[in-house]
Amino acid sequence: MSEKPQDDTDELQLEGLGHKGELKRNFSPLAMLGLAFAILNSWTALSASLSLALPSGGPTSVVWGLVTAGICNLCLAASLAEFLSAYPTAGGQYHWVAVISWKPWVPVLSWITGWINVSGWIALVASGGLLGSQLIVGIISLMNPSYTPQRWHQFLIYIGYNIFGFLVNAFMNSSLPYVNKAAITWSIAGFAIISTTVLACASPNYSSGKFVFCEFINETGWPDGIAWLLGLLQGGLGLTGYDAVAHMIEEIPNAAVEGPKIMIYCVAIGLFTGFSFLVVLLFVAADIDVVISSPAGPILQILYNATNSHAGAICLLMFPIICLLFATTSIMTTSSRMTYAFARDGGLPASGFFAKVHPKLDIPLNALCLTTALVVIFGCIFLGSSSAFNAIISASVVALGVSYAIPIAINCLQGRRKLPPRAFVLPGWFGWFANLLGIAYVIVTTVLFVFPPVLPVTGSNMNYCIVAFMIILIISVVQWIVDGRNNFTGPRVEMGIETLEAVKSHHDGSSDGTLDPKIAEERRTL
Repeated sequence: MSEKPQDDTDELQLEGLGHKGELKRNFSPLAMLGLAFAILNSWTALSASLSLALPSGGPTSVVWGLVTAGICNLCLAASLAEFLSAYPTAGGQYHWVAVISWKPWVPVLSWITGWINVSGWIALVASGGLLGSQLIVGIISLMNPSYTPQRWHQFLIYIGYNIFGFLVNAFMNSSLPYVNKAAITWSIAGFAIISTTVLACASPNYSSGKFVFCEFINETGWPDGIAWLLGLLQGGLGLTGYDAVAHMIEEIPNAAVEGPKIMIYCVAIGLFTGFSFLVVLLFVAADIDVVISSPAGPILQILYNATNSHAGAICLLMFPIICLLFATTSIMTTSSRMTYAFARDGGLPASGFFAKVHPKLDIPLNALCLTTALVVIFGCIFLGSSSAFNAIISASVVALGVSYAIPIAINCLQGRRKLPPRAFVLPGWFGWFANLLGIAYVIVTTVLFVFPPVLPVTGSNMNYCIVAFMIILIISVVQWIVDGRNNFTGPRVEMGIETLEAVKSHHDGSSDGTLDPKIAEERRTL
């Protein structure tokens, strides 16, 4: 089929959802997969955040916690893929909530979901710069053991990461597809090169299989079961953000067909590469107590233990450091599109301003500037308290998880009957299984991730995630009272029958004018 009819169908479907296509569809499926994988960047994020899980369950939490988080996130991704196929709009979760909610509750539920999702993405932008700055400070600590890291050192590196992401997004929009292809190529290459190198250098002094798959460590002060569950935060961080495909969906052709596949593929690739890489690292880790306590950070210490070379370890660390530059850029891209979409439907203060697309740059520049400004503010908070900054990162994982669960839960409460005919449909029994397992995972992790990481609790080690999350909720409620309840009606939720017929015809490859029975039923219900 030619590209033009596909583009026409994409724009017709978007117009049926109440929006004019203002962004160019210049992302190929591979480029979009590159963006999604750059955001998850699972093997990099998981290795850079080993300090979350090693003291809280040890290797068992690192390996089996990732498997648990991976299976549950695959179920969530498959569940969201159904919504994406039916309603391929950059609004994502808040739009889907509006489509399937009970009519009296549409505005408020869509509003809350949108605010949670926007806040989660803006906070997630900070994760790339945070992890990258930790890795670079770790290099200095490895080379100079007397070095005492200062927060402002890490802050400046963090700002550099985000300025880089802003400049690429603002002035290289037409090159972003190539940047994302480079990101997935660099990431896979780094995964292969580091794995091969450390295994070769460490041979034959590997850790035992029993250590890698069965060793349990608990340095948290919590009971063993709670400690292991708290270690799930590492797997959650390494596999979150796949709704990026939804928020970028208006920039790929054949969106309703390709988007759902990309959403599931990126989680599956992330799980496979993340699991493989973590197992390799644990096999070459050597003394795990040294790894946990190292001022250089767990990943760099493991690379040094394996290669026995400062230069070799630092050269290998260049792969994740640059991967995190790609990740920061891609997360910022997605966050700006999500902010733009919510403003387009009137969900933010000064929505008209943040919903503008720059006529020459072809990007929502104002939304991008808002994202960058807030991320810089988050960095200023880090200067005052590392716990408060880490809470923002945890809150982003919690917020995104909650935004995934809300539309799925509402659909389940209505018997999974609210979505119209679409290209991607889960089998009946598996649809229920995936939906319910995903919801259960979000409920459990939302509670766990607001727990303090260690006992006894002090002001410095307290988990302020609940505070950050409550601030988001309070701001959204106040804004609802001041503006939303009078002016926000939610996005358009009823796609015209003509649009449904055109989309169904496109997916089936038919154009004989015969109305599909399911669409006939849709006509009777509208």
